[in-house]
Amino acid sequence: MTVLDWVLAERIARYVAGSADGRAPVADLDAVAAESEKRVTAYTGLKPTRPLPPPEGISRREWVQTNIGAMRELLDPVLERAGEGLGPLRPAMQIGIGLVLSTEVGVVVGYLAQRVLGQYELVLLEEVDDRPPRLLFVLPNLGQAVQAFGAEEEEFITWVALHEVTHAVQFAGVPWLHGYIAGLVRELLKTAELRMESQRKLRLPTGDEVRKVLTALRHGDLVGVVVSPSERETLDRVQAVMAVIEGHAEHVMDVVAPDLLPSLPRLREALDRRRRSQSALSRLLARLLGLDLKLRQYEQGKRFCDAVVAQGGPDALRYVFSSPDAVPTLGEIESPERWLERTVAQRDQPGGPPKRSSKRV
Repeated sequence: MTVLDWVLAERIARYVAGSADGRAPVADLDAVAAESEKRVTAYTGLKPTRPLPPPEGISRREWVQTNIGAMRELLDPVLERAGEGLGPLRPAMQIGIGLVLSTEVGVVVGYLAQRVLGQYELVLLEEVDDRPPRLLFVLPNLGQAVQAFGAEEEEFITWVALHEVTHAVQFAGVPWLHGYIAGLVRELLKTAELRMESQRKLRLPTGDEVRKVLTALRHGDLVGVVVSPSERETLDRVQAVMAVIEGHAEHVMDVVAPDLLPSLPRLREALDRRRRSQSALSRLLARLLGLDLKLRQYEQGKRFCDAVVAQGGPDALRYVFSSPDAVPTLGEIESPERWLERTVAQRDQPGGPPKRSSKRV
């Protein structure tokens, strides 16, 4: 038995997710996904080595179920070892800590279930052959968004599909990408286990630890509260590759869509507004839970990809996926010209990508 009650977490998530108003879309997802794949592969130059997963239209309840299941498989081993480290205090601590953790997970997943439109679901720590990825579209949320935006249904569904299909093409067409991200996640989980192992005994926080927390809270850097310097470096690499993946999908969906979507400028404006137009409570929740990182990944990653293509063309952007060493750092995402300068020689001639300096940027 782990510290976290997954059944309770799922129940809370379903309650928070609620139900959506409005009619579910009736667009032909298979046809939309097929057209999206053709356009995405033509522009990106990424060639899938396996068939992309078929699109699935699902409910909020199904989205909650599949994501709770994925989180459980990822976190259960770590939580089990954390419970073992509690010794004789384990039963009492499981009741108290378990209730808090289960509630937090349920609220986070339920909150996301209200807003997510589509998802390329990939089980990171397993081989693709063991657990095939899924291409999911949350139909009630799509219907609600179409109504809220006053959009034409086929156009909006196509635009969302271009983003998610780009993710599918990325992972099916870049052989090292899945293993690279999985390795970073394993590294983070391993360091989390080591940290819990070294903190088995309950104790009061030191003055320095309290000051660290207060400083991080003032700067909105809650991640800095819970990670060591080595974990921060790994987390920076995770954020960098995720910013590239999300930004690339945002860039591609806008570049390949104009002739398909006459309303593209209005759709982009509406979607960006939707991502920011949350209530004060929702914005606070997103900040406290670190969910605002996702929005920054979209924005920073897209700016990076747009800038790279503007200066070096689509071939320069394609080089990002040539190897793990070609992935930009967080600093390079903020300053694309630094990445272009670092990779210029290798982009202009065959051979391996540049070796990244060990110095953090």
